[in-house]
Amino acid sequence: MLVAYLNLSGYVETMKIKSRHHLKGSEARRIISAIEPFLSDASTFRMASFEKAITDEEIDLIFVNGQPLVMIVDGQPFFTVLGAIELVPIKRVVVVDSGAVRFVVNGADIMNPGIVSADPEIASGDLVVIAEERHKKPLAIGRALIPGIEMKGEGKAVKSLHHVGDQIWKGLEG
Repeated sequence: MLVAYLNLSGYVETMKIKSRHHLKGSEARRIISAIEPFLSDASTFRMASFEKAITDEEIDLIFVNGQPLVMIVDGQPFFTVLGAIELVPIKRVVVVDSGAVRFVVNGADIMNPGIVSADPEIASGDLVVIAEERHKKPLAIGRALIPGIEMKGEGKAVKSLHHVGDQIWKGLEG
């Protein structure tokens, strides 16, 4: 199976799924404990079936009840955009204004002037969810380049890693 994605350097890559297997209890608990702090209600997440898709690239995918809701980036489990939509995180969220939406959904990095609000607990290097202002719908996943409390003014704030409409979003192609 192949999945195309935007790599950490910003280039479109094709990743091959080398294997896909159900997670053992300890592995599933590690994923749950990493994601749970960002959720207001993790009850359905705790009861889910977890499969890991090992790829030949930097990002592995975790399928939760058959959907790619979590990805592993540099050893850290975090939401995919679909995962953020389905699981509704309440932490590590950066909200952008309507003028930034068209750029974000095309994979652009997030610039400070387009940010309306950011979780003040975000640290530089954290994985974050980028959501739009009006409906609070997740648009992208990125890595914070600066702390959340500094996300205002000028400059780049978040490096985009995955966005609505990319191949992770569209799903696996066999």
